[in-house]
Amino acid sequence: MYTDTASFQTVRPRLYGVACRVLGSPSEADDIVQDAWIRWQGTDRDEIRDPTGFLITMTARLALTVGQSARARREISSEPQELDAVDVGDDPSRVAEQGDAIERALLTLLERLSATERAAYVLRESFDYPHRRIAELLGLSEANARQIVTRARGHLRGHRRRHVGALEHRRLIDNFIAAAQTGDLASLERLLVADIAEGETHDRLAA
Repeated sequence: MYTDTASFQTVRPRLYGVACRVLGSPSEADDIVQDAWIRWQGTDRDEIRDPTGFLITMTARLALTVGQSARARREISSEPQELDAVDVGDDPSRVAEQGDAIERALLTLLERLSATERAAYVLRESFDYPHRRIAELLGLSEANARQIVTRARGHLRGHRRRHVGALEHRRLIDNFIAAAQTGDLASLERLLVADIAEGETHDRLAA
């Protein structure tokens, strides 16, 4: 029990930062972190391969759910909420309930973002990767990684679309859900990086 408490306290400042960035409210962020702690106590930790990744993902989903509910109550947004709509929860059975929202959100990312933008956006906004880690993974400078995340947000508000194949869509859905449920992001990272390499190859052939 002590080890579980210590591991949570170690990552707690990061969890607070995630919740505060999503909600913009220190008091609400504190509530989210407390909720994450309670849920962590009820989680079968023997099944969690990456406790830190799992806790960050769970906290982000809790904060997004609270934020989405607040936005709905205020009725201030007509734009699609993209990954804000994705809340698979810490219970795998919720995947079925959220299936449509997950598919729509990820389809929008595939339609509107380049492979590099998509990778940077998903890793930053959904899994709270530091810009430095994104830069290392994608072979970019840290400044460039920040610019790409910002550019991706802008493109999501636009209307450009490209055709997305069913297999490409399903592959992203499966890897995203697996990462969200287990906290193991290795497969999702490999897919996102492979998509970038494939896109670059396609561009060279088309040139």
